[in-house]
Amino acid sequence: MGNWAVAVILGIVEGLTEFIPVSSTGHLIMVGNLLGFVGEKASTFEVAIQLGAILAIVVLYHERFTRLIPSGQARYSPLSSALDGWSGILRIGIATLPALLIGFLLHNVIKRYLFTPPSVAAALFVGGIAILAVERAVRRRATSAVDTLSLGQALGIGLFQTLALWPGTSRSAATIVGGMLLGLDRKGAAEFSFLIAVPVMTAAAGYDLLKIRDELSGAETAQFAIGFAVAFIVAITTIKWFLRVLNRWTLAPFAWYRIAAAPIFYLLARSSV
Repeated sequence: MGNWAVAVILGIVEGLTEFIPVSSTGHLIMVGNLLGFVGEKASTFEVAIQLGAILAIVVLYHERFTRLIPSGQARYSPLSSALDGWSGILRIGIATLPALLIGFLLHNVIKRYLFTPPSVAAALFVGGIAILAVERAVRRRATSAVDTLSLGQALGIGLFQTLALWPGTSRSAATIVGGMLLGLDRKGAAEFSFLIAVPVMTAAAGYDLLKIRDELSGAETAQFAIGFAVAFIVAITTIKWFLRVLNRWTLAPFAWYRIAAAPIFYLLARSSV
């Protein structure tokens, strides 16, 4: 299969899975194995196309990001929010720091030992069980909106985000579930998950790209650009759909999908070796 076709397929997978709780990294690893697209540059490509999904968040939530600027918040909303101005910057920073720190310290270990089909399949299964357990635990609990987010909740969600360093766990799942356990409603937890994805994913993708920037050929750069563009377009549609889902249902369907997909992905990956 040609490099451009691989880029389109992986871009679609990234856009579909990055912001819903099913693990984009896990799906990219599995699909990459099936396509025979593996190795260090494949891993870096998978991280790099996440920048396309990040751009989708920036576009869809541009008002939120503008309100982080102290002088820009009043332009969009007269209402006070914990995510406006310096208050919002502090909360996003606190939630971002744990994953950045641990990810930096353990980057090579994670790449070497956890980016494997068996590890991803296990994380998918365990994560599905965890989502079902959390949904049961918070079923009748009072919840609050993301605009009331406290510093303690932000730090707690940041700690949950470190669980996603195990590929297959899903950064989205870890942060949304963490937010729900800490008192946020599903939509609020999802929106804060989207916001803190931007600095974490940008740092991860930038770090990998800087390491191999001198090794990329023109064809590989074009492949990255195609994957980026496809991921951006698909992610915008997926995010809008996911928010509509959260207004009507729980996360249980995603949990059952993970549980069913884990053994299938493992067997497919083994058969492709």
